[in-house]
Amino acid sequence: MPKRLLIVESPGKVKKLSKILGSDWMVRASCGHIRELSNEGEDSLGFIMDGANVRCRYIPRSQQAKETISKLRTAAKQVQEVVLATDPDREGETIAWHLKEALGLKEPKRVVYTEITEAAVRAAVAKPRRLDANLVGAGLCRDCLDKLVGYKGSPLVWALNNGAKSVGRVQSATLHLICQREREILTFVPQDYWSVWVDYVEGFRAFYKGMVNSAPDTVQQDNQENDDTVFKKSEKAESTRVLSEAEAERLVREARNHPHQIIQYEGKIASRQPPPPFITSTLQQAAGSRLKFAPEKTMLLAQKLYEAGLITYMRTDSVMLSPEFCASVRKWLEQNDPQNLPNKTARHRSKKTAQEAHEAIRPTNVFRPSVELRVELSPDEFNLYVLIWKRAVASQCRAAQLRKTLVIIKSGEILWQARGQVVEFLGYAKYWANLSKDTLLPNLEQGQILTLENAGHEKKQTQPPPRYSEPKLVQLMERKGIGRPSTYSPTIATLKKRGYVQLTKSNLQPTNLGLEVDDFLQKALPDLLKTEFTAQMEDALDSIASGKQPWQKYLTNWNQDYFAPALVKAKTVPVAASNGNKNFSATQRKYDKSRTRCPQCNNHLAKIKSSKVKKKYFLKCVSGCENVVLFWSDYNKTWQPPRSKDDKTPVAKKPPAKVTKYPCPVCKKPLEEYGYTKEGQKKTMLRCSDSKARQDKKHKEAVYFNTAKGWWSPKFGNL
Repeated sequence: MPKRLLIVESPGKVKKLSKILGSDWMVRASCGHIRELSNEGEDSLGFIMDGANVRCRYIPRSQQAKETISKLRTAAKQVQEVVLATDPDREGETIAWHLKEALGLKEPKRVVYTEITEAAVRAAVAKPRRLDANLVGAGLCRDCLDKLVGYKGSPLVWALNNGAKSVGRVQSATLHLICQREREILTFVPQDYWSVWVDYVEGFRAFYKGMVNSAPDTVQQDNQENDDTVFKKSEKAESTRVLSEAEAERLVREARNHPHQIIQYEGKIASRQPPPPFITSTLQQAAGSRLKFAPEKTMLLAQKLYEAGLITYMRTDSVMLSPEFCASVRKWLEQNDPQNLPNKTARHRSKKTAQEAHEAIRPTNVFRPSVELRVELSPDEFNLYVLIWKRAVASQCRAAQLRKTLVIIKSGEILWQARGQVVEFLGYAKYWANLSKDTLLPNLEQGQILTLENAGHEKKQTQPPPRYSEPKLVQLMERKGIGRPSTYSPTIATLKKRGYVQLTKSNLQPTNLGLEVDDFLQKALPDLLKTEFTAQMEDALDSIASGKQPWQKYLTNWNQDYFAPALVKAKTVPVAASNGNKNFSATQRKYDKSRTRCPQCNNHLAKIKSSKVKKKYFLKCVSGCENVVLFWSDYNKTWQPPRSKDDKTPVAKKPPAKVTKYPCPVCKKPLEEYGYTKEGQKKTMLRCSDSKARQDKKHKEAVYFNTAKGWWSPKFGNL
């Protein structure tokens, strides 16, 4: 009979942990969070702020959670000791506290491990500790903050009547970043410029650098970011920009009329230091750039690798590696790549707010043969594991050595420049390739006269800033301090689910709905959208986690000093304020033009994407002409206006709505399922089956929307 019960979060860990711990242990899973704040009390918050105190009421998260609690209580009665082994982060500590409260445990033991290996698990079990009240407080404060902002702020956007569903502490600040970039793109005015170059018989090209009296250049230090998983690996060489074709042609003439002589020739060896091992954000960025994985997919695969005991915990902001792992990598390098072994162990510096008790994301066993893993893992899991392995090993290798060359050439009063770079020693880049390709220059000398082969120019145009990809947005969220490792992926997923953003060519583009919500919130709750403001809240949660301030006092003060007054002010903002953004997006958004012209103003009609029509787009005039909309007719093979009410041509009828067993909250007649399409997504809602009754004002709010937790109404709550 087992003497001790170990409770973990994920069922995927149970089998492996049971095998490690043996028959003296019973291992059970909570399946993540088991409790949540109830929907009782004012505004359904589930907690009451009384002075500097906060009283929370928690309930089982779902029927499944209720059953899990019952099973865990039964299991706890069968053993002498209960040990809580939830995940090693703030969220895991909070779940452990909820387990203690739900199961009525007096002084449960808490164990933490960052890898599911026999050595790590047994070492953790041998040194249990008490629950960390500070970490728990930070977790409870985050829950209350998020619900306070969501439940008090969301009704503001419901009043827009445009389908907006929610406001969020991290969600709205992230949406604002995406909308800001979209507005920059929409208002961007391209500018023409010319790149001017010369080719030499000696076998290289140089670019216009400036005039003789301009400041001289030198070989720059190698300051390119080590982690270039999001950025392009190399930038195409280009001249100093020339803003007119006449000036470009003058420079070409001058180049042909004067001899060319090297006046400066510099060469030096530059070191490129290895990148640090992965943290959550950099893993999501690298997997997005190199494997084309969305952040959600990356974290799902990493969770499976962690549960299989192959990598350390995947939610971390620390780049620290254990001395044991560093020693194992050095041993691997000694055996397989001795030239890449540095004289001393590499150390990487985490940011100030990182939890240094954690490790970076790394393989648990650097010697594990890939032949075995390829059989055990799915292709995506294997590719992500290899990415993590290469990055961890690269972080402990020698620096790469680059030979960089700068050549400055003078012809008349004009200076031309060429740069070369050759990798002398790959170092870490043997495992983590982030160096640009070699740019070879011939053997040249100071004062050498060059022979001009050709000179020319190329017209170019400045480009608008690009939209953020999901990995790039994660990087930006981390840099701005919005959210924490566990929130990056869920936040982006929520924005997509709400219909506020959509993926356009693998980049995040705000929908009209997202732009309208952001435009309104800029007037209603402007501080909540500022990254500095949101980052300060995250810093406050960090200070609570480190025991520097009590969480209840922070929450009540934040609400009293900022949020409650801000809500009062927000309710005075006219709902129509968002309409300005509709005009903005309709007139300035860059639509694809069609060949068909508007019958009123003769301008080209715009192609408006829509999943509701067979051709996936219709035509509309965006030059100000009202009601000029054309739809494609397969029958006539032409673009035609929509049918008038007098058109008696038979139309295919919709199938009858499905009547449910649920009663209408107003008239008690059965509700029916109604399908509709919004922002290109098919959705379902429940409404009264009596079409005449639906015209009544009381029935307008008697609708339920399909959510992850079931049918829900903004007025009547859960069904």
